[in-house]
Amino acid sequence: MSPQIFEQSIQINASATIVERCFTEQSLMHRWLNPALRCEPIGKWSTEVGSLSRFVIQVPLLQPALRSVVAEREPGLVVWEFQGFFKGRDRWECTPEGKGTRLLNRFEFEIPNPIVRYGFNTFASEWTQSDMTAQLKRLKRVAEEVYQKMS
Repeated sequence: MSPQIFEQSIQINASATIVERCFTEQSLMHRWLNPALRCEPIGKWSTEVGSLSRFVIQVPLLQPALRSVVAEREPGLVVWEFQGFFKGRDRWECTPEGKGTRLLNRFEFEIPNPIVRYGFNTFASEWTQSDMTAQLKRLKRVAEEVYQKMS
């Protein structure tokens, strides 16, 4: 089974420092994350390597969760690694570009359970990709708003 990869990027009219804050500070994250997704720290919130969190999909009755660990961390980069009904990595990387910042989100994953994989590929794959696009647009709005307030 080879991993599936969803990769998208967006140009943001804000500094890389501001963009990075949007995907590392929990209060800013909750302003752009899909409202059906909740990110909870396991212990104290941090994006340092080894820090744990839980991403909960708020579906009535089920609320499936992915436990994740920060696998890589550098200035402008956080990679969350997760195992559960999905196994993979969610990479958030920002790079200064022109007068703004290019933000890349790369979601690379495998779904070990063939029934869950079939359900995802049949019902949720396109929704997940369009939601990634919507999240990047919301993050862009938040980053540009924070940048404007600081200018």
